Amino acid sequence: MIDLRALREDPERLRASQRARGEDEAVVGRLLELDERRRSAQSSFETLRAEQKSFGKSVSRAKGDERAELLARAKELSQQVKEAEAEADRLGEELTALLRVVPNIIEDGAPAGGEDDYVVLEHVGEPPVFDFEPKDHLELGESLGAIDMERGAKVAGARFYYLTGVGARLQYALLNLAMEQAVAAGFVPMYPPVLVKPEAMEGTGFLGAHAAEVYRLEADDLYLVGTSEVPLAAYHMNEIIDELPRRYAAWSSCFRREAGSYGKDTRGIIRVHQFDKVEMFSYCDPADAHAEHLRLLEWEKEMLATVELPYRVIDVAAGDLGSSAARKYDCEAWVPTQSTYREVTSTSNCTEFQARRLSVRHRDADGRNQPVATLNGTLATTRWMVAILENHQQADGSVRVPEALRKYLGQDVLEPVKKR
Repeated sequence: MIDLRALREDPERLRASQRARGEDEAVVGRLLELDERRRSAQSSFETLRAEQKSFGKSVSRAKGDERAELLARAKELSQQVKEAEAEADRLGEELTALLRVVPNIIEDGAPAGGEDDYVVLEHVGEPPVFDFEPKDHLELGESLGAIDMERGAKVAGARFYYLTGVGARLQYALLNLAMEQAVAAGFVPMYPPVLVKPEAMEGTGFLGAHAAEVYRLEADDLYLVGTSEVPLAAYHMNEIIDELPRRYAAWSSCFRREAGSYGKDTRGIIRVHQFDKVEMFSYCDPADAHAEHLRLLEWEKEMLATVELPYRVIDVAAGDLGSSAARKYDCEAWVPTQSTYREVTSTSNCTEFQARRLSVRHRDADGRNQPVATLNGTLATTRWMVAILENHQQADGSVRVPEALRKYLGQDVLEPVKKR
C-alpha cells in the first residue's frame, strides 16, 4: 500500500507512476478527495465526542427542568457522535479499499511501457554454437529418462509432469546448490508452508488483479502459493523487527493456474502448474532497498555463472511489473532451440508496499516505528533445467553436467537410456 502522507506531499509522483504503468492516473484525484473527506469526518467526530464528554459534566451538575433539557440534548448529541463515527469509519474503509487496488509507485529510472518495452542491461556468456541439430529440452529429457509429460498428464492433467531418474536428481542438485550459495551469503534457510491464509496472499499483492493465477481451497479458505515470497513476506506480519537486514532463503513447491496462457509454451516444462524454487527474501531499511536490490541481482548472476549458462539481464518495464514491485530485473537464459532468451530469475524491490499491508515495521533512528522494505529474488527453479539440458547437450544426445553440479550427481555426463 502506498504512503498517504507522501501522496499528499507529492501527488504528481503517483500520477507519473500510473502513466508509466499504463494505469489510470485519475485515481490520484479520487484518493486525495477521499482522504480529505475522511480526515474532515474524523475531525468532526472527534470534535463532537469532545463536546459530548464536556456536556456530560454539565448534565451531572444540573437539576430539575434544566437537567431534563440537558438530558434531551445529550441524547441528541450521542446520536450525532454515532453518526459522525460511522461516517468516518465508512470513508476510512472506502479509502483503504481504493488504496489496496493502486499499485506501488515505480522507482525512478524504471522503463515506462508494457511487456515489450524492457531495457537490456547486459549480456553474459556466449550462446553455444552446435555442429549438429540441437534437440529441445523435452526430447533430451525423454531420451535421458528425466522427464515424463505423458504420465504427468495422465495422472494430473495438462501442464503437469514427472521428473524421473536423473531428472529428479538434477533438480535436487540444482536446488541444493542454490541453497548452499544462499547460506554461504548469510541467508537463513527456510522450509515454509505452501498453504497460506487470505491476509498473507492479499498482503503481498497476489490477489486482486492476480487472483486468477492462484489456486484456492475454498473449504479451508487457504491459498496455494505461487512463490515462497508469500509466506516469507508474511513471516514477520504484525511484528516490529529489531535488526535489519533480515535475509531468508526458502525451498518450496509453487503452484500457478497459468490462467490466460492457453496455447503458450505447451511443450515441456517451461510453463507448468507446479514447480520447485529456491527464493531469496530480504527485509531491510527502506533507505538501503535500492542497494539491496542490486545485491540480490548479483547473487542471481553468480548462480547462473556457476551452472555455466549464457544469459542476459533486463530492466522490466513499468507496465509489466506486478502490483507490489517498484522495480524488477529479470535474468533470461539462452534457449538454443527457441533462439531466444527465456526468464529464469526475477528480483523485485517492493519498497514499503507489502510491509504496510502486512504491518511489518522497524524502529528508525528516532525510535519511531516505520514500515520496512521487502525484496525478493529467484535463485533457482525447475525451469532452469530447460536451459541446462539444451545448452550443455552433445551430438550423441548426452548432456554434459556443469562442474558445480557433479558432486551432487556423481557423474560428468547424463547418457540416454532405454525408454520404459
